[in-house]
Amino acid sequence: MAGEEKPSDKGFTVKDRRRFSPETGEPRAEAETESETPQTAAEPSTKAEAGPRQAGEPLPEINFSTFIISLSTQALMHLGEIANPMTGQVEKDTPMAKQVIDILGMLRDKARGNLDTAEDKLIQDILFDLRMRYVEAVKRK
Repeated sequence: MAGEEKPSDKGFTVKDRRRFSPETGEPRAEAETESETPQTAAEPSTKAEAGPRQAGEPLPEINFSTFIISLSTQALMHLGEIANPMTGQVEKDTPMAKQVIDILGMLRDKARGNLDTAEDKLIQDILFDLRMRYVEAVKRK
C-alpha cells in the first residue's frame, strides 16, 4: 500500500547501556550511556563502503550488538543483497548465508538470559529479517 513502510526500509538503533567504561572499568557519565547510533540492516555504513581499513586506522569498538550486526552484514552479502566490500561484486552463496544465519541463531540460544532488552530485540529482529530474506533467495533459485 502507498503509505506503508517496507520491512527492508526499517532501521534500528543500537544503544550502549553499559554502566561502566569498557576501557577503564570506571562508571560512565550519563550522557555517554544514552548515546545512540542509528543503523540500517540492509545498508552498510559509509566506512564499509569506503573499502578496506587503512594501516594505522583504529578498529571500531566491538560489543555484542556490533558483532551481531557484523554477522548479519556477512549474511546479507552471501544472500546477494549487498556487494562484497573487497571485490565490489554482488556474489550469491546461499549455503554460506544459511550457515551464518544458523550461527546467529546459536548465539541467540546460548546468550538467552544474558542479554539486555535491546540486545535481545536486535538479535530477534535480525534473525527474522535474515530468515525471510533467505527463504526468498531460495525461492528465486
